[in-house]
Amino acid sequence: MKRIGKLPSAFFAALLAAVVLAALPAGPARAQEQLTGTLAKARETGTIAIGYRESSVPFSYLNARNEPIGYSIELCRALVTAIEDAVNKSLTIKWVPVTSDSRIDAVVSGKVDLECGSTTNNLERQKRVSFSPTMFVSGTKVLVKKGSPIKSFRDLAGRKVAVTAGTTNEKTLRDLSDKFKLNINLQVTRDHAESFGLVKSGQADAFATDDVLLYGLIAKDAAKSDYEVVGDFLSYDPYGIMYRKGDPQLNKVVIDTFQVLAEDGEIERQYKRWFLRKLPSGESINLPMSAQLETIIQTMSVKAE
Repeated sequence: MKRIGKLPSAFFAALLAAVVLAALPAGPARAQEQLTGTLAKARETGTIAIGYRESSVPFSYLNARNEPIGYSIELCRALVTAIEDAVNKSLTIKWVPVTSDSRIDAVVSGKVDLECGSTTNNLERQKRVSFSPTMFVSGTKVLVKKGSPIKSFRDLAGRKVAVTAGTTNEKTLRDLSDKFKLNINLQVTRDHAESFGLVKSGQADAFATDDVLLYGLIAKDAAKSDYEVVGDFLSYDPYGIMYRKGDPQLNKVVIDTFQVLAEDGEIERQYKRWFLRKLPSGESINLPMSAQLETIIQTMSVKAE
C-alpha cells in the first residue's frame, strides 16, 4: 500500500486498520457486494479519481514536472490509503484538473471522487457535496502592488479587482460592493494564477482571495518584493476535502481517517512541511498555524466517548 511521510508507523497502521474495518458493514465476510457508493466503484474499477488545482499554492498545485503536489494532496493520499484498505485492493490514482468554477460539479457528477484543493466548506455548498473535517482556516484579503493607495476594502471603490470564478471570495466582494455602494469593477478569471497576472500586468488594481493563497503566489513569484497583502479579513473560510453526498461508507472512512491523522500528528507534520519549510521550488510561505486550526485539530484527535 502507498504511504506518505511518516505514516507507516505501527501506531498509525493499527489505528487505520480499525478505521477501515469500522467503515465496512458488520459480519464475518466483508464481501465485495457489501461495498456501496465510492468504495464499490473503487473496488470495481481499481481507480480513485482525485481533483486537483493547478495553482493553489501550497495546497494543490503542479511542480516542475507537472505533477500535483501540496498539503491537500498529501492528506488525500492518506485517504486513498485508507480507501485501499477498506476495499482490500491497491488503487491507481486518476488525476483530474479542476477549477474553482468546475470543482463542485466534478464531484457531483462523479468525475472526481475526492476534490483536493483549497475549497471552503459552507452551508450553501453542503447542499450539494460533503466535506472532510476542517484542515485549514483562511479568509479573504487583498493583494496589491507595493505603493498602492489600497489599504482596506473601502479603498476598492471604483477599482478593478480580480477574483477567481466560483470562489466564495467573488461572492464576498460582490456583497461588499453592494452593501457599501463601492461600485467595484470585478474582473472574473478562470484561476488564481490568471487573477494574479492581471495585477502584475496592471489590468487590475487588486486581487481578492484567501490570504494563504495570496502568500503562496507571492512566494513563488520572482518579483515577490513588489507585492503585499493588505487589509482585514473580509470573510471566514474553513477548508475541507470535498466528496459526494449520500455516501455513508466513504463518509465514515474520511471522518475516521482525519481523526487518525490528527491523533498521530500527521496533519501537523504536513502543515509544517508545506507552510513553514521550503517548498520544492525553494521558497517558503512561513505561515505559522493559527490558533483556530490548532484547536480544531486538538478537538478532532479526541475520540468520542
